[in-house]
Amino acid sequence: MLDLAGLAGYIAEHHRRDLIRVETLGRYVSASDGVELDRYLAGEPEPDRAAKAGWLDRIGSDTAGGRVWRRLRLVPVPITDYVRYACEWGYTDNTAAGEQVRVLDLADAPGGAHVLAAVGDFYLLDDSHVAAMHYDAAGAFVRAEIVDEPFVEIYRAAARAGWAISELFDEWWPRHPEHHRAAAAR
Repeated sequence: MLDLAGLAGYIAEHHRRDLIRVETLGRYVSASDGVELDRYLAGEPEPDRAAKAGWLDRIGSDTAGGRVWRRLRLVPVPITDYVRYACEWGYTDNTAAGEQVRVLDLADAPGGAHVLAAVGDFYLLDDSHVAAMHYDAAGAFVRAEIVDEPFVEIYRAAARAGWAISELFDEWWPRHPEHHRAAAAR
């Protein structure tokens, strides 16, 4: 089992070419989101980009150097304030920095797509290393678990299937103004 520091080390060790992060929860509780999420929910007009500069620089330098960063976001029905925040204040900047973000909107997903939610959150690194994420009921990180063969194939298949049926965030988000904060405030 890995704590956050151990997970970061695992990712650094095994992310040579490709990383995919699968996100399935409707809300996460993390120090990196805390103040920004509160600002978003209070109606602030934009994120504190200076606070995110280090993260965005890392994505940009990694992708410029040939490392692929991918994220697959399952959008629950109904969409949560957290997912709305992640879309408006997270993924827009992440994609500009070079991360490939795709959305699997469960409202429009083909039959069987909900199996990804059952698999849960995970990282797939270089198509061969998996860290399965565990969270408490509130969405706070508890631990990550390294997945061994032959079970890596389950996560690999889930990531491939989800990626294949998902949509580019930059195409999905503009087509769904009903999910934007302005619409939710009405």
